Order: sequence, then structure tokens, then C-alpha cells
Amino acid sequence: MAIDRVVAPLLRVPLFAGLKPLQITEIARQAEKLSFRPNQIITKAGQAGDGAFLIVSGLAVCVEDPEPLASPEPVAPGSLVGEMAMLTEHEYGSTIVAQERVLCLKITRTALHAQMLEDSALAEHFRERISARLRRVQEQLRQIDSALAACGVEPPVSSSVFDLPRIARAS
Repeated sequence: MAIDRVVAPLLRVPLFAGLKPLQITEIARQAEKLSFRPNQIITKAGQAGDGAFLIVSGLAVCVEDPEPLASPEPVAPGSLVGEMAMLTEHEYGSTIVAQERVLCLKITRTALHAQMLEDSALAEHFRERISARLRRVQEQLRQIDSALAACGVEPPVSSSVFDLPRIARAS
């Protein structure tokens, strides 16, 4: 795979938005280049993940068990699958199967962590992106709590559990 063919899709992934071209090029250079044949499993739900897969070309689908859903959700080029597994120990949430020949970049946690140790700005970038996502989830949970309270239903968990600043201070 030519480096330009690999860097271009990384530039379109929101998690990588704002990184310097040199940082993205290094991520692409360190990534494993993989090819999957039709019906080969790319990720399996519940399996421990050690990296994320960026679909560079080809079409994959999200399936349930080994059989495709009635209308399987397509996973098109430019999709990043299993992104949390490239940052932390994480199980894949979906089973993704190649529908045709699929070329991927596998960004392994080991390689990305090594890069972040060398480039603290890269580590800070991912910390900021993940923190922003957690704040959005926190706000969505508060909205759900409010909607439940408006219906007279006691939320299953105290809203204070979702207080990110309090959690950050405690750790």
C-alpha cells in the first residue's frame, strides 16, 4: 500500500483531525497493512482487541453471530473500527466481516503507545478527544436522567456517578 493511499483516509477520521501531517504519516508508517478476503472476520464482538482497523478499500459488514443480519450495516472505506482498542485494553463491540477484498490499516495499541511516549503532543491530542467524547456522553446521560425524572421514574444510577470533574479529581 502506498503511503499516500494510507494517509489520506487517516486525515478524514475525526479522532485524528487536528494532528500534524508528520504525526499522521508516522501513525500510517507504523500501522500493519492487512488484506482480508470475502467472509474473513476483521473483528469479533467480545474478543479482546489490540488495535483499530481503518478500512482503506473494499466493503465490510457488521454481522450478528456468523450470519449476516437481514440488512447488514455496511462498513465502508474510511471507517475506523475498534478505535478504543488502539488506546486501551478493550473488547471489540461488533463483528465485522469482509464482504469483498478489504485492505486495512491496523493501528496497534503497542505501536501507538510507543509513538505517544515519543510525542507527548500526540498523547495530549488523544486525551483531549476522548475527554470531549466523555463530556458528550455525560451530557446525554444527564438528559436521560432528566427525562426519566420528568416521567416520575427514578434513574438507575445517581447522576453524580457521571460527574467527570469529580472523577478526574479522585484519580
